Amino acid sequence: MHALRGAVTFLTRIPIPGGSVHDWRAFARAPWTFPVVGALIGAVAGLAFLAPSLWTAAALYLVAIYLLGGVTHADGLADLGDAVAAHDPERRREVLKDTTLGVGGALALGVTLIVTVLGALALGTGFVGGGGAGDGTGTVAFRIVLAAEVGAKAGMATIVCLGSPAHDGLGSTLTSAVGPLSLLPVGLLSAPVLLAAPAGAFPALLAALLTGPLVALVLLVRVRPWLGGVSGDVIGATNELGRAVALHAGVVVWAIV
Repeated sequence: MHALRGAVTFLTRIPIPGGSVHDWRAFARAPWTFPVVGALIGAVAGLAFLAPSLWTAAALYLVAIYLLGGVTHADGLADLGDAVAAHDPERRREVLKDTTLGVGGALALGVTLIVTVLGALALGTGFVGGGGAGDGTGTVAFRIVLAAEVGAKAGMATIVCLGSPAHDGLGSTLTSAVGPLSLLPVGLLSAPVLLAAPAGAFPALLAALLTGPLVALVLLVRVRPWLGGVSGDVIGATNELGRAVALHAGVVVWAIV
């Protein structure tokens, strides 16, 4: 319970009364809590696609993910974008600590937000208003949103479990507390989003779920030469990028299959 309380406090804006330092310490040792919180956010955000209008559904989806998840992860994406824009490794580490938003950060945020919006619009095109193939377990859009959010959080857990810290801070606190074996419960708790998939939707759900961890692996490879390891900003960026790409992965696979 301490780990879950810490995860909700760190990953969302949901107020948790009576929090303590024990919650944070327990969360740092429990990456399995990432997909659990992802399921909570995804379940609420996915309800947006029950709206009768495509545009309203996409708008409500964006409001839900940032109202529940806050902007901390988006801030990490902006900082990473500014750092990547620098050419010198030392300069990149300095930029990460700078609170000023630069061109690289603005571009990273803008492009990722556009990709997310377009993914939501593409997802909602055929499934708003509760439509789409279903067997009573929910709409295809709802299920893809749920899988994408769980996958994005599983991506955060992946980079935490496999990464090494770039410097002292949030990243080092999380990465030093766990290792690769901690990914086993992460996978086990992520897999239930695939259960009872609507007819023909299983490949799309699987694609949306796996995209977050795949994005994390790509980032993990790239941030080593860029920054020397994982930081709190990289962990946050993993969430934002993983979600944006996962929406499109789900839509593309659904359309193909």
